[in-house]
Amino acid sequence: MGEGGLKGFISSIPTRLHHEPTAGMVLLFGAVLALLWANSPWRDTYHAISEYTIGPESLHLHLPVAHWASDGLLAIFFFVVGLELKTEFVSGALRDLKQAMVPVLAAVFGMVGPAVIYVAVQLLTGSDGLHGWAIPVATDIAFAVALLGIFGRGLPPAVRTFLLTLAVVDDLLGIIVIATFYTDSLNFLALAGALTTVAVFGVLIHRRITAPFLLVPLALVAWALMHVSGVHATIAGVLLGLVVPATLRTGEHETLTTRWAKAFHPYSAGLVLPVFAFFAAGVTLVESSGTIVDIFLDPVALGVILALPFGKLIGIWGGTALLVKNTRLRLGGGVDLADLVGVALLGGIGFTVSLLIAGLSFGESPHTDHAKIGVIAGSLLAAILGAIAIRRRVATSVRGR
Repeated sequence: MGEGGLKGFISSIPTRLHHEPTAGMVLLFGAVLALLWANSPWRDTYHAISEYTIGPESLHLHLPVAHWASDGLLAIFFFVVGLELKTEFVSGALRDLKQAMVPVLAAVFGMVGPAVIYVAVQLLTGSDGLHGWAIPVATDIAFAVALLGIFGRGLPPAVRTFLLTLAVVDDLLGIIVIATFYTDSLNFLALAGALTTVAVFGVLIHRRITAPFLLVPLALVAWALMHVSGVHATIAGVLLGLVVPATLRTGEHETLTTRWAKAFHPYSAGLVLPVFAFFAAGVTLVESSGTIVDIFLDPVALGVILALPFGKLIGIWGGTALLVKNTRLRLGGGVDLADLVGVALLGGIGFTVSLLIAGLSFGESPHTDHAKIGVIAGSLLAAILGAIAIRRRVATSVRGR
């Protein structure tokens, strides 16, 4: 490739990353690379990098590199998600409350379904793993949206909005679960400071004061305070995105939410998500206690594996079906129930938050490794089944035209 060709390729990267299948492949590459490295003879190097701590200790920000990836960088992705959701709530598919409430309530059903299946497995087997009931309730928004982008071309655009809304609500509820059942205490003063900083950020933007030297420090302070409060710091990213105005003023040709989403998307897709995936997916399986058969027969692992894909399918798709058939709530944007089978299965990709809850649930117990392997296996099963269901739905839709 000549110099001109190289420059052209580099300059085309932002455009390529706006294409969701391309961005999804970059994300998956980061995850696969991490899994291979973490299970190779050089896995100690991977863990040394992941666990290397940097940052100011006086501000409670002396964190491992892996935490900076999941708590810090990922906040940029959630900021973009917040911008997109704000646009949809103001002028898009979610502006009708009857339509907006469907994915919100589906997220609630989608947490209940996996928890019920997991608890049922523990009770039927007499296991002592009930404390891990929350492990399969999470949806990894980054992986789920990426896979929908890869396999869902041909589905109505509102399907993506449905998944985005559902996954964000799921994450918010997941954080509440962690704060309620798995956190010793919350720093309410820091939380109040974070929310106040987000409010100031919003006031400035609504007055069209968008100087980076003002907004970037405010965003960083909001993130840091949210982290110190004990609430997952990525929530700051969502809130900052949601306070950005999604309406036009005189002389504007594009809303701020749309303009900023376009500007930040290449960084989110090309840097944030692959780095996040690289540090989130590096679970070492070769050193786990017990044989593979022992691990998968552990009711904890088995419960997670079954609960992630099938609990989400029952909860999200079944809950949505109940809502639209028995209430005045409706799906919009050309979406119907058949479109949501694959989406519900993709909701079973728990991954990041599920891995976090697994560690919080069992500490140093052997159940921890087994639960994490269950998360990997259950998420992979959900991804495969979701991809198959979505491709079949796309093929059916094309034939029906």
